[in-house]
Amino acid sequence: MNPSETMLAGQRALVTGAASGIGQASALALAAAGAEVILADKADCGETADRLDGARQIRVDVSEAGSVTGMFDIAGPLDIVVNSAGMLIESPILDMSAEDFDRQIAVNLRGSFLVAQGALRGMSAQGHGRLILIASELGVLGRPDFSAYCASKAGVIGLTRALAREFAPAVHVNCVAPGPTDTPLLDIGSMSPEWRAKEAQNPLQRIGTPDEIASAVAWLASPGASFMTGQTICPSGGAVML
Repeated sequence: MNPSETMLAGQRALVTGAASGIGQASALALAAAGAEVILADKADCGETADRLDGARQIRVDVSEAGSVTGMFDIAGPLDIVVNSAGMLIESPILDMSAEDFDRQIAVNLRGSFLVAQGALRGMSAQGHGRLILIASELGVLGRPDFSAYCASKAGVIGLTRALAREFAPAVHVNCVAPGPTDTPLLDIGSMSPEWRAKEAQNPLQRIGTPDEIASAVAWLASPGASFMTGQTICPSGGAVML
């Protein structure tokens, strides 16, 4: 057996946003490494569950405290939690409604806080755990017409650093901040050729795949990342170099 297929054997993981995109790929990668994976999303995770021979599913709205509390009550003890649930709304700030701004902060930043809070309650009590939050390269770079999204993801990076210091050494808290990735969130399949070309303007001259982001998630969950906490890894084709 390949050692990579057993490096997370005996570990229980929960992944939000697991119905598609980076969340789905992260769930599959953790399972491939031997973890028992629980799928959570506001949408149905049937496709992901089928690929994992019927993994457990939990419906959750990460922006709602009661929904997140219920998710952790159902899930039970966890060794790994990945929060990949997110959303974006493209809009110039002068045209953006307060409601659209609030919604992005609620899902991306408040959701990260609520999921982190629930995960860390259990992990700190058991004395170990890996919490991995998903941000974005835009939380570092910024971008016109994405102000709320950039603000929310920059907040996730700051939250990661604070929590890493607060819960060390028992719990490792890290962040993955992907560059443009071919997922439903960005709807790259329906972008114009001009916009797709803009997304690929990085040193590697292409858009990433969910599997490439998930490999970073799986590594942060693995024993090989035992000296990593408070870090933000940016698989972004070189657009961000830290």
